[in-house]
Amino acid sequence: MAYFYLATAALCWGGNAVAGKLAIGHVSPMMLTFWRWFFATAIIFAISVPQLVRDWPVVKKNLPIFIFYGIIGYTIFNAALYTAVNYTTAINVTIEQAGIPMLIFVLNFLLFRTRVSFAQIAGFSLTLAGVALTAAHGDLGSLIHLGVNFGDAIMIIAVVVYALYTIALRWKPRVDWRTLMAFPALFAMLATAPLVAWEYSRDALVWPDTEGWVIGLYTAIFASLIAQIFYIRGVETIGANRAGLFINLVPVFGTLLSVAILGEDLQLFHILALALALGGIAIAEIGKPASAGDQAGISAPSANRSK
Repeated sequence: MAYFYLATAALCWGGNAVAGKLAIGHVSPMMLTFWRWFFATAIIFAISVPQLVRDWPVVKKNLPIFIFYGIIGYTIFNAALYTAVNYTTAINVTIEQAGIPMLIFVLNFLLFRTRVSFAQIAGFSLTLAGVALTAAHGDLGSLIHLGVNFGDAIMIIAVVVYALYTIALRWKPRVDWRTLMAFPALFAMLATAPLVAWEYSRDALVWPDTEGWVIGLYTAIFASLIAQIFYIRGVETIGANRAGLFINLVPVFGTLLSVAILGEDLQLFHILALALALGGIAIAEIGKPASAGDQAGISAPSANRSK
C-alpha cells in the first residue's frame, strides 16, 4: 500500500503545479495559499472533532512540532511554489521538485548517519542531473553563469523547505492521522495570514473569481488533504529516504498534465529530465539497503502506525 499512497500523493502534487499556473490572474499566490489551508482546515476539523479532542493532550505537549509542520512543510513550501510558477513554467517547477529526495538522503546521512547504498547514490545522481538539466533549460553550460531565472531560484527554497519537513516527520507524535493533518493545517492557515497582508500592502492581492475558488478547492482536497495524508503514511511505512524518492514521480505527472491542460511545449530536455527522474527512482529503490531499520530513517516511536 505504501507505493499506492506515495504514487497518488505524487499525482496530486503534479496537479498542484498546474493549478498554481492556472491560478495566475484568478487568485494571487498568497491568497491561494490561505484559502487552500482554510478549506483544508475546515474539512478536516468538520470530520474529526471527537478524535481531535481525544488527541489534544498529546498535541498540547508537542505544539512546537505541529507548528513546524504547518509553517515549514505547508505554508512556506506552497507559498514559494505558487510564487515560482509566476516566473517559470509549471513543467520546470514539477521537475525541480525531484531535488527533494536527494536532499533528504544527504540530510539523513549528515544528521543521523542513515545508510545509503551505492545504487541509491547512483539513483540520486541521475535525479540531480535531471534537476540541473531543467533549471538550465536544457543548456548545462548556462549553470556556469548561474543561468537560472527568479522562479527557479524560489523553487529551490521550496525544495529545501520540504526536505526539512520530511526529515522532521521522524519526530511526529503518535496520534491519529486526522490529528496529524488538522493541527498543522490550522497553523499553516494562520501563518499565511501575514503573507496575505503583505501581498495586500504591495497592491498585488487578487481575490478569487469563480475559477480561483475551484482551484482553491482542488488544492485543499487533493494537494493538501489527500496528498499530505498519503505522503505521511508512506513515510511512516517505508521511511523518509525511500518515500522521498517517489517525489520523483511529481515531474512525470506534472509534465504530462502541463502539456495536456496548459498546452506547454514538451521539449527534448524535459523528456531527458523525466527519464533521468524515473531511472533514478527505479535504481535507488531496487538497490535500497537490506536493513529495514537503516533505510527507514525514522525513530522507533514514530515508525509505528497512527492509532
